[in-house]
This record gives sequence, C-alpha cells and structure tokens, in this order.
Amino acid sequence: MIDMIEKEDPVITEEEAAQYDRQIRLWGLDAQKRLRGSRVLLAGLGGLGAEVAKNLILAGVKGLTLLDHEKVTEESCRAQFLVPVTEHGRNRARASLERAQNLNPMVEVLADTDRIEDKPDTFFLQFNAVCLTGCSKDVMVRIDQLCSQHNILVFCGDVHGYYGYMFCNLGPEHNYVEEKPKVVKKSSGDSNDGPDAKKVKVDLNETTMVKKTSKFCRLKEALEVDWTSDKAKAALKRTPVDYFLLHVLLKFRTDKGRDPDPQCFAEDSQLLSQIRQDVLDTLGVASEVLNDDFISFCFSEMSPVCAVVGGVLGQEIVKALSQRDAPHRNFFFFDGRKGNGMVDYFGPN
Repeated sequence: MIDMIEKEDPVITEEEAAQYDRQIRLWGLDAQKRLRGSRVLLAGLGGLGAEVAKNLILAGVKGLTLLDHEKVTEESCRAQFLVPVTEHGRNRARASLERAQNLNPMVEVLADTDRIEDKPDTFFLQFNAVCLTGCSKDVMVRIDQLCSQHNILVFCGDVHGYYGYMFCNLGPEHNYVEEKPKVVKKSSGDSNDGPDAKKVKVDLNETTMVKKTSKFCRLKEALEVDWTSDKAKAALKRTPVDYFLLHVLLKFRTDKGRDPDPQCFAEDSQLLSQIRQDVLDTLGVASEVLNDDFISFCFSEMSPVCAVVGGVLGQEIVKALSQRDAPHRNFFFFDGRKGNGMVDYFGPN
C-alpha cells in the first residue's frame, strides 16, 4: 500500500502548504505528500481513540474513518474530549465526528457505526493503515494477519487505568529515511598532523538522509513467545512486566467481553487475580514475575495516560506512513504510576 501512496503523488496546494508549513519544515515535503495520500482506519473511539484521531487529523492524512458501534456513556465521556457531554446514548463514532472534523477541514473524516467483527475482509483493504483500540485479541490477530498479506500497516493500542501499550506491524521490510549529521572526511590538504589527522569529523550544521530498513512480525507471533526456552529464560529479567500484564488484560477482555469495570471492582479484582495465575502458568512463567499490585490500577481509561499513549501511537502512524524516522519496534509500554515508557521487541528476530 505504501507503493500505492507514492504512485498517487498527491499535490500539496498552496492552502495546504500554509496549513502544514511547520510539519513540512520538520519532516520535508515528500513525507507530507505521503501523509496526504494516506487513508487510515481507526477502530474504537474511547479516550485513546480520540487522542489518536486528533493527532492524525492535525498531521494531515487524506482520510480518517472512525469505526465504533458502542454508545456514549458517562464513563466514556471522562477521557473522550471529542464527544460533547450532551451526547449520552448516541453512537460514539457519530458523536465524535463534528469536533474531529473541525480540527482540520482538509481531512476527510467519516463515521462508521458497524461492529468491527461484522466487517468483511475487503473493507480493510481500502486503507493504508489500520489502528485498532478496544478490540479483542482474536479480532486484532485476524485483522493483523489480513493486513500483513496486503502490505497494510497495523497498529494496536489500549489504555487500562495507569497502564497503556502500543504494538505495530509494519511488515517484513519497512523502508524509511533518517536524518543524520553529515560526516566530512578531511582532505589530504589539511594542515593538521598527528593522531587526529586521519579522523573524520561530523558537521552538526549539515545533515544527510540515510536510507534504512526495519523488520516486523505479526501480533500472533509477538504474543506467542516460548518462555520455556533457555534464551527466553535468560531474557526474563530484562523483560518488562507490562508484556505479561497485557496477556492478562487481553484474556480478561476475551472471557468477559469487556474491560475491568469500576462498578464491579470486587468481582473483577478477584477475576484478574485468577486470570493472572492462569496466564502465567500457561506461559510457563513464575507467578512472582507479575504480582497482584497491578490490579487496583488497571480500571477505566485515565486521560493523562491516554494523552501519552495516544501521542506515541499517533506519532508512530505518522512516521510509518511518511516513511520518515526510525519506528518503534514493536511494542511501547507506558506505566503511569512510574511515569515512564519502554520500547521492546517480542517475536522472531
């Protein structure tokens, strides 16, 4: 699909050049053209989805489709700034449409109220990138596999209380360019002698674009690491506990058809504890890897966490579509309690 973007070669009008002037200065005209030729599907209009939508619309993609069958609730309004408080009971995608479109009239923003599970494979093939939030593990694995076969970029993300994550699959060969300081070789006419005479020097005032390639794996492979192997056991101490927490929360969503609910705090806390033990046993990992401390902090979507994870997720989609700068490979985890994030790779090398 990236090749299709380049073949279209969108023209940047004078009005668009003025609108995106700062961005064009930052990442160049070619990168902005690629963005202007890109259509993105965003599934899930919760707090995280709203942040991602905002960032993509302001960046200037060609079109953004908001897909969500859920209704607006009091809970969803707390972290979702695109939905007016008067819209209780209305479809979340439709309720988000007006404010989303007003962010940038140059971007075509559409609302789709269907269930993502009911969408045929052909629906996803019209997009250059697909971003999935609030989806079940089975749905994410299915769509990731489909999009991988058609060179469509895939992103997944969620926020659970203080915790958030992002996953991306940019295909087996993602090409991009990175701006580096220019290396200048000293000429033979330089008067300097001595040990430094043969060294190259870096000119910080001049830069050059370096072409690079990065490889990614599918979500299914990233979630199926064999933790019983010697190599995995050796790496366990360096592995963020957030990876195992993600397994727990995805299983909770699969088993209950929803995320942990503050209205069912006691019941859901007990269930999370049981699922944690089941997941770690299945993975072959000792129970002390992930203790019960996380349970009280993974309810609801917190606006500050949505802002951080949505900022990173939106940035990664922009980078991937524009083929500018090194992508995160392949997970980003954020822990709001500690205020730090971590990038790590899981899957076959």
